[in-house]
Amino acid sequence: QVQLAESGGGSVQAGGSLRLSCTASGYTYSSSCMGWFRRVPGGRREGVAAIYTNFGATYYADSVKGRFTISQDNAKNTVYLQMNSLKPEDTAMYYCAIDFCEGVGKFALAENNYEYWGQGIQVTVSS
Repeated sequence: QVQLAESGGGSVQAGGSLRLSCTASGYTYSSSCMGWFRRVPGGRREGVAAIYTNFGATYYADSVKGRFTISQDNAKNTVYLQMNSLKPEDTAMYYCAIDFCEGVGKFALAENNYEYWGQGIQVTVSS
């Protein structure tokens, strides 16, 4: 059974930083993408960043490029999302996801390409 556990959310003032973590267990495919998504109340789940875990290649949404960094620690089966220069519009519930892939690109930010999801963690940025 695949399980994803997010941690590291919270509240911060605009301009501040947070680091989210997502630890995966039970995933047995040899190739995978892990993605971070976010959703505001009443909104769609938006892809933020993704990483091809085999080689570390990454892809970002334009809205976070230059501010967010996705990285991984394969020994810990953990992916991180370092979020800097946070803005109030970054406030959302953040989710991590994992599924089979053979590379990373814009498709890796589409939620329908992922079967396994974490429970989500709240990030709140105040002005």
